[in-house]
Amino acid sequence: MTKLIVCLTGMPGAGKSTIADGLKLKGYDVINMGNAVRNEAKKRNIEATRSNLGKLMLELREKNGPGAIAELIKPEIESSSANVILIDGVRSNDEIKVLRKFGIVKLLAVHASTDRRFNFLQKRGRTDDPQTKEHFEERDNRELGVGISNSIALSDYAITNIDLTKEQLIENAYKIIQSWLK
Repeated sequence: MTKLIVCLTGMPGAGKSTIADGLKLKGYDVINMGNAVRNEAKKRNIEATRSNLGKLMLELREKNGPGAIAELIKPEIESSSANVILIDGVRSNDEIKVLRKFGIVKLLAVHASTDRRFNFLQKRGRTDDPQTKEHFEERDNRELGVGISNSIALSDYAITNIDLTKEQLIENAYKIIQSWLK
């Protein structure tokens, strides 16, 4: 059976990782693109700060092409025996091109307001999460610069995460993915 590769895309803090964590509990394999960059930083002995991870992500794309981060997760995809793999944090159409080599790719975009995203990121607690509006806007601009708006615009389906509970967000995503399996 051909793998279904579901790419979660959306601006930082929209709810992609919430969906991924919830669907992992339902048996889906989850691969996080940001973790691929964090792992690369660890290999290079680079501290996982907001600034360092941002620079590394841009450096990898500059050196290895715009699909570079997707190339980093190839071994995880190849070793997965799951029929459905969720890729958390796809940021560009070039990454999607790389992922198409491994199965049928569907894009699920997650939208949330700027305030909701900022508030969530402040509470999340990752080392690279912005703690000021200035850092938040800087990160948004970096994401937009690598083409995330294109992957959002070209998504197969979009969920608006405005008034949803965590459970509703996960359930909506689950129903959408299940419909893609039919």
